[in-house]
Amino acid sequence: MVSLLVKEKLYINEVVLGTGFGVLMGPYVADVFSPRSWGTEQNTITLEVMRIVLATGLFAIGVELPCAYMWEHARGLLIMVVPTMAFGWVVVAGILHGLFPMLDMISALCIASCLTPTDPVTCAAITRGKFAAKHVPLQIRSILSAESAANDGLAYPFLSISLYLTVETSTRVAIGKWFLVGWLYQVIFGTVLGAVLGLLFSKLMKLSHRKGLIDRESYIAQYLSLAIFTIGVASSLGADDLLAAFAAGSAISWDGHFNVQTEGDAFASVIDYVLNCGCFIYIGAWLPFSSYNSAELGITPWRLFCLLIAILFLRRIPPLLLLYRFVPEISSWKEALFSGHFGPMGVSAVFVSALALTRLPTPENPPADQQQQLAAMIQPIVSFVVLGSIVIHGLSIPFFNLGRGVHSRTTSLSLTWTWNNRPTPDWVLWARRADPATATPSATNTVVADVERGTVAVSGDVSPCNGEATRGDSETILATTAREEVSEVETSAFHRPREDEVTGLDSHVEVASEAGTVQAEDSTTSPIGTQVKTVRFPSSQ
Repeated sequence: MVSLLVKEKLYINEVVLGTGFGVLMGPYVADVFSPRSWGTEQNTITLEVMRIVLATGLFAIGVELPCAYMWEHARGLLIMVVPTMAFGWVVVAGILHGLFPMLDMISALCIASCLTPTDPVTCAAITRGKFAAKHVPLQIRSILSAESAANDGLAYPFLSISLYLTVETSTRVAIGKWFLVGWLYQVIFGTVLGAVLGLLFSKLMKLSHRKGLIDRESYIAQYLSLAIFTIGVASSLGADDLLAAFAAGSAISWDGHFNVQTEGDAFASVIDYVLNCGCFIYIGAWLPFSSYNSAELGITPWRLFCLLIAILFLRRIPPLLLLYRFVPEISSWKEALFSGHFGPMGVSAVFVSALALTRLPTPENPPADQQQQLAAMIQPIVSFVVLGSIVIHGLSIPFFNLGRGVHSRTTSLSLTWTWNNRPTPDWVLWARRADPATATPSATNTVVADVERGTVAVSGDVSPCNGEATRGDSETILATTAREEVSEVETSAFHRPREDEVTGLDSHVEVASEAGTVQAEDSTTSPIGTQVKTVRFPSSQ
């Protein structure tokens, strides 16, 4: 009843609200819902709930990415995923070993592997929504979504090497199993398996569509069923089911056919939203608040707070600030800082910690050895960091928006009046101006007014895959239909420069009455190298 106010005005997403509601319904407040009271099966139930939610979210990210995105942006993804994860893994393990002396370095590496991956469900709060569409560049949103999906599956090798070193008596045997099982079988085979399943189902659905054997509703149903089927097959074979789900989603929408058939349907988003809400309500009720002050395990609140602050500042921000020049999608240190900050921990951390417990012995009280010590400490530490990440990352957007509002109120009245009374809107700055003798002001004003009102739809050389321009994946046109506002028109290779950055700007609006279209042609030289793009606006008449 107040979802529009909460999500679009206050920018508080379902992650924060669901977790808060779960805490209220949990055993420490209302005691209505208590997952930890379910006995020995509690960890198995937690593991499978997190698995289904993660697989559905990863499959959705793979489907929603532009055509062949993983191939075309492989360089940036490789740099953002592998060195960033490795750096964060080692640094967080060092912090854990320093703050909790009862953990040896290998046990600290095991806990750090739970906190290394970026949670795709929480990350969706940044990459989707009204605020993200308005203030976060498209290439940053896409690269953050792809990175959060890829590094979720790559958490397996970091966890497996830690567990093998903990369980196996021989280091040589542990490293051998890690390479053969953790990398070759789980990661590589799981990725290939998911890609093959996605391509097969894509071919099968296109064949059924050509022969008239499948309708639109069945396409929508595949959104959820294919994700669950993929993780079922991968889990049965012992492969990396999360990477398999993401690979299947990317493969099934590789050519854009699946996107065209499911475009404009909200069913998949509703299912994803319901699963996310239920999952974070579960997490809120599952949080072990009584374990956050355990003297026998060496866990105290001040240690947990120090760990959380150190992770927020040292896990992702330093490597991205050092490596962003090698990531084409990140064009400035500010975007690198933003990308480094928004690396939330949530469902994926809970999933990996529950998976680790299935391979560790049941701890005694007090723990008898290092394996039992790790089993007793892993979930209290991980759950506290997850709670802190949900609060900090989930409320970053509202606080950022509040800061923008305070700053905007200090702007002078004269500047506001000048901006609001400009003769032409901002998008015209990207057009080349015509000779006064050939351009009619009345026609130009009519087109401008139509675009501002949203009565003109934008068309052009756009492929069926998420509105991506066929002349280059660095040029993207985002527009709305007649019932929506025109929110963004972006033609820059990396970002849209300000007016004072643009040199040699000249715009042209040409009216072609016979064809019934209006053509706006861009040709601007900016400091970062803008490419030329032609956009055709159908006439509203």
